[in-house]
Amino acid sequence: MLALTASGCIGPRPAAPPETAVAPPPAWRTELGPGAPIRADWWSAFGDPVLTGLVGHALAANPDLGAAAARIEEARAQERLSRAQLFPFVNATASASEARALNPLGVPTTNTGAQPAVTASYDLDLFGRLREANAATRAQLLATAAARDTVRLGIVSSVATGYITLRALDARLAIARQTLAARAEALRIARRRAETGYTSNLELHQAEAEYRATEQLVPQAELAIARQENALSVLVGGTPGAIARGLPLDQLITPPIPDGLPANLLRRRPDLFQAEQTLVAADRTLDSARAALLPNITLTGSAGLLLSTALSNPVGVFSLGGSILAPIFDAGRLGAQADIAAARRDQAAFAYRRAALNAFREVDDALAGVLRSGEQAQALAGQRDALAAALFNASERYRAGYSSYLEQLDAQRGLLAAELALVQAEADRLNAYVSLYQAFGGWSPTEVASLSR
Repeated sequence: MLALTASGCIGPRPAAPPETAVAPPPAWRTELGPGAPIRADWWSAFGDPVLTGLVGHALAANPDLGAAAARIEEARAQERLSRAQLFPFVNATASASEARALNPLGVPTTNTGAQPAVTASYDLDLFGRLREANAATRAQLLATAAARDTVRLGIVSSVATGYITLRALDARLAIARQTLAARAEALRIARRRAETGYTSNLELHQAEAEYRATEQLVPQAELAIARQENALSVLVGGTPGAIARGLPLDQLITPPIPDGLPANLLRRRPDLFQAEQTLVAADRTLDSARAALLPNITLTGSAGLLLSTALSNPVGVFSLGGSILAPIFDAGRLGAQADIAAARRDQAAFAYRRAALNAFREVDDALAGVLRSGEQAQALAGQRDALAAALFNASERYRAGYSSYLEQLDAQRGLLAAELALVQAEADRLNAYVSLYQAFGGWSPTEVASLSR
């Protein structure tokens, strides 16, 4: 009755703003047909064992993951510290003394004494101030664990994207070298025709200029490959160096579309679980701050022995007591702390809504990216085939003397641009699948549920 009466004196608990409610859409804006459940090792669905090995190395040696694991240990220790406040606090003390004095007869005497004792104190926590504080640290522990999984998902996606980009650069380098060989042959023919007087030096200079323009693409691609290898090496936890290769870009398998409705996304992404647990922690902190406005009852006690050479037998001593601390006037300190906690709870609620809306947007963006990048790659493949046929016809007409070298030159330039654009489109399509899996999350809070026990 005392608890119920006192709790009614602090007023109703402030609710979160209604604008923070999250209502997931009924379906995704971009529909790609039925999907498949997300695999825990979804990066293996690309079919490249080298990529799978790089991800494994990153998960074992990336320093960001190590730092995230250390933050979990810190949060776990904070939770243990908060939980310890719920139990009695017991101390053991011992004091000793020696005194020399004169008795009434003028004879000097020496008394040696000792007093071992055990003291204990216990906060009854009638209104749940300590329990709510412990619940807040427990929720913060879960949020920290989810943050680690967010880092983990980001590292896996970065490795997959970096490897796909590396294979795309390899393909660009191969195209540049093949085109350079073709330009060398065209330069040889133009030089021979100019030397025999069959054509003017204009065609020779045009062929040489086109050869030099293609030649600079090789070191440019090699530089990009070296930088990408260094970035991947550091990402997997090593020093800059060469990266092994697996399947070429055009042989990587596109994984299936993940299955799931927008409502399922709220339990599938670790960043959303982190935002949710951060909101729970803020909510419990608010309850703890409100409970601090109510009376607090503490029990204390001690028991021990009084030992002295002046006594024939030890004397047992003890004390029992209790105290009630009820705030009467604090100039609004405790109320201000409760208002601060309420405002922080509202901030966490708005942060959760922002994270949820951003998650819905990322999934729809990724779904649209998979669809449109596939259509772009298909169109570029058709353009590449048409330009290859045009180059063949232009080359035949040039050799037969029916057209100028300019027609062949234009066809060569168009084919090179189309081939490089097609490689980029294929890389964008595969990276869109990586972004899609990262947006869907592929994670369950059961992975960190044991931390709350």
